[in-house]
Amino acid sequence: MSEAPRRSTRLNKNQEDDSKGKAKSVDQDVEMEETTDASSTEAPKDKVLGAKELETLVIADIKQHFVLFTKSAKTHEARFAIRALRAVSSLRKRLTAQVLAKTIASSYGKDDEARKRLLGYLGSEASASIVPEDEASVIKYDTPEVDVYLHLLVMIFLLDQGQLEKGIELSNITVSMVQELNRRSLDQLAAKVYFYYARFYELTGRLAEIRPTLLNAQRTATLRRDDDTQSTLINLLLRNYFHYNLYDQADKLVSKTTFPENATNNQLARYMYYLGRIKAIQLEYTESHQCLLQAVRKAPQNNVTAGFQQEANKLLIIVQLLMGEIPERSLFRQPVLRKALIPYFQITQAVRIGDLNKFQETLAAHSATFKADKNYTLILRLRHNVIKTGIRMISLSYSRISLRDVCLKLHLDSEEDAEYIVAKSIRDGVIDATIDHEKGFMRSKENVDIYSTNEPQHAFHQRIGFCLKLHNDSVKAMRFPLKTVNQDAAEVEAARDQERTLVQEIVEADEDMDEDHDDL
Repeated sequence: MSEAPRRSTRLNKNQEDDSKGKAKSVDQDVEMEETTDASSTEAPKDKVLGAKELETLVIADIKQHFVLFTKSAKTHEARFAIRALRAVSSLRKRLTAQVLAKTIASSYGKDDEARKRLLGYLGSEASASIVPEDEASVIKYDTPEVDVYLHLLVMIFLLDQGQLEKGIELSNITVSMVQELNRRSLDQLAAKVYFYYARFYELTGRLAEIRPTLLNAQRTATLRRDDDTQSTLINLLLRNYFHYNLYDQADKLVSKTTFPENATNNQLARYMYYLGRIKAIQLEYTESHQCLLQAVRKAPQNNVTAGFQQEANKLLIIVQLLMGEIPERSLFRQPVLRKALIPYFQITQAVRIGDLNKFQETLAAHSATFKADKNYTLILRLRHNVIKTGIRMISLSYSRISLRDVCLKLHLDSEEDAEYIVAKSIRDGVIDATIDHEKGFMRSKENVDIYSTNEPQHAFHQRIGFCLKLHNDSVKAMRFPLKTVNQDAAEVEAARDQERTLVQEIVEADEDMDEDHDDL
């Protein structure tokens, strides 16, 4: 075997490793996108491509997306636009100013204002890379979807390059363009445009400025029954409110809007996370736990969405602890979550054993982390759970114990505090015990078999309910043929029935003629 193929294979592998290193963008944890690239053109593995050939391949991919958007506009089929947008996450890793400049030059005329505007944002070096061959092969697309898509690609490029001020200017122009065009074939593109529009303002700390624009756009999307844009805008508004700790306004938005049933899994996962946080702040831990569990399950399980998985699981752990449950140890061992969940693992250990001292030490050591995650106030509520867990363990370990010993074991300030906490735990059903106030001790009752209670029934009911909901969601997600297809099929079937009837009548007529001939 010759050495040339081996060297080319090594070079290709090095190029792939380099591209993976450059793939991380500033907002990869915020935007959860499908990494499947159905329309990209793969380079041959046995050949190392040069820079010019790679540019040609990227431009070919972009123009293939133009074809998909044009087909989507003509056929009114959103799946073609979704296929093109799904490839943006892998395409953005290969975007350069030269690639965008050549694509723009081959898509617009020389005197087109959109061409001048987009090339102005890319810079003079990108404009200088345009050669006469690019301008000679101009293919004009009449659909505005292609124009908006090119603006979107330039916005993404400016975001990756950190040119936020230019990105804000271009995003304002693109949003105005989308609002003026009342086309249903732009729904998927409009959702992406609004996402990056809000992202630019978030990175510059100016989210409050765009709130009226997002509210107006959300109202318009609801009236037009634009599910993609509507779901994206609801999540952007919730994120906007959370950024400024406006949880009451976020709750009002959720109560006065209906999240679309046909929203994508990524948007649904975000919405469930925001809804779970609202419910947790409102002390509705059971509903919060269900929402966060759906958010974790709906989110794509890959390294691109590591940030979202970490944030959702952090909040889910706190809600489980507030409900009196202990998260599974395997959750803290997942490679994507292991490092980020170390402070929450220590809090879980303190709650599990009911050690109030360890809880206070962990809270003081990692208070900056908890505040950065905006979970500090929720973790402060866990102090009562730590005490309840300690009392439960004491109740299981001792059939009779003095209130002074309870005070020492839980590190409380006085016996009166211990008596009050024990009495409240008995009233809440945490422990099954009685207090002798005169002699100052707590007497625990015998343990009750859990299978003689309704707990197993409740557990099975929750599991069955989840399975039924999963089945219903799967049925809703199925793709059904359009009405025109059904009408065509019905017409074909009617024609076949008519043909069968005609053949049967001919056969019966022949049989009657044969019988008459026999009679003669």
